[in-house]
Amino acid sequence: MRMEALINAGGKGTRMGRCGIEKPMQPVGGIPTVRRVVDALSASPNVSRVLVSVSDNTLDTEAYLDSIGVETVRTSGESFMDDLHAAFELMHGDYVLTCPSDLPLLTTDAVDDFIGFFVPGRMQSAIAVVDEETVRSVGITPSYTREDGGRSWVLSGICIMSREGTLRGDYLEEFLFKTDRVDLSVNVNTKAELLLARGLADSAKTADF
Repeated sequence: MRMEALINAGGKGTRMGRCGIEKPMQPVGGIPTVRRVVDALSASPNVSRVLVSVSDNTLDTEAYLDSIGVETVRTSGESFMDDLHAAFELMHGDYVLTCPSDLPLLTTDAVDDFIGFFVPGRMQSAIAVVDEETVRSVGITPSYTREDGGRSWVLSGICIMSREGTLRGDYLEEFLFKTDRVDLSVNVNTKAELLLARGLADSAKTADF
């Protein structure tokens, strides 16, 4: 199935600290993180539209995305759910894939695998979770894990949600897409994670030759 995708890029990025560059604009492999996420989603045959939510916290990000023709919506930036609802009001599909702007190693293959897992009608919500050992193996210490099936999982940040159900405030049963994909393992929230992502991106680029 094809669905719309929403990238959340309006947060304050407080854990990154004051470094003069908005978090979505931090370069990884020479490309702004948000652009890497946009490109991964846009290349998927299963994604019909990519919308990025920005706010007063990320005006440079908004200007950059506008300059390269990426569709944006200005939201309050006050909370994830407020921004989500504001963006969902402008979308039209039954289901929306949501993704943070701080997942710079995201690949189209990972996006397609996740969408392929989702079964419309039988599922109203799904979230991609990564095996804790995989996340730790790349040098990240998870701040939060959840147990399922006798193993620990780390939230990747990528979800699929019923758009209308979310807007109504319905309870949406959550199905877990369990994976050990490294490209879903690195959320850049701190300077240390940014350096790690840059190193992994450089290693992947070198491996291509």
